[in-house]
Amino acid sequence: MQLTIILVEPEHPGNTGAIARAMKNFDCKNLILIRPLFKRDNEELRNRAKWANDVIDNAVILKGKTGTNTTLKNLRKKFDYLIATTAIIGRDYHIARSPITPEQLALRIAEINPRSKTKIGILIGRESSGLTNDELAIADFTVTIPASKDYGTMNISHATTIILYELFKKTNSEHLTSHITPISGREKEQILKILNMQLKKMSFATPEKRETQRLVWKKLIAKGFLSKREAYALMGFLKKIK
Repeated sequence: MQLTIILVEPEHPGNTGAIARAMKNFDCKNLILIRPLFKRDNEELRNRAKWANDVIDNAVILKGKTGTNTTLKNLRKKFDYLIATTAIIGRDYHIARSPITPEQLALRIAEINPRSKTKIGILIGRESSGLTNDELAIADFTVTIPASKDYGTMNISHATTIILYELFKKTNSEHLTSHITPISGREKEQILKILNMQLKKMSFATPEKRETQRLVWKKLIAKGFLSKREAYALMGFLKKIK
């Protein structure tokens, strides 16, 4: 399994340096910076990273000349699962902002065979405004950290550290289900293709209600980290719907 931290338009080099340091603490090596507002040789970035400057040296920097949304959509194709983070959660009807906790995410990822080629990307938004609704929609689902109702927005380096800690804690325990490999992004897209075909045949009061169904199923399928057996059973079931 390969885990990548993806920072969207990071604004403060000190935060990115702190994230690199946390990544080093929890054995995460892969970092992508999308349109950072500072350069790789920034002194504050380097000083905050300390012994994790190799993470900065090896980070992939995407200029995103065509816009952040287009960059994310292109990047999306390289991951089997793309998970967004948000401090702003919505009610049940706001599907894109209906999240799980880092602990719940860790429990699901811990079931993945560590030797599998599954690629997981975790999107971290801007310090000032987080991720937009359009950016959240590109991801499979969202994660949020439970915090005070009076002040629930965390510094991105603190939030990333908590997520990495939960993942490290669970994935480094004994793998009782290490024989299970979740479906790849390609297989996940195949399920959604069949689902979309069936939804087009169904009658809905409005196009919006059909789209809501599509979004709900997209999130459910991604959050489930389905095994191949589960995936093929689901595809077989969907094909039988008339």
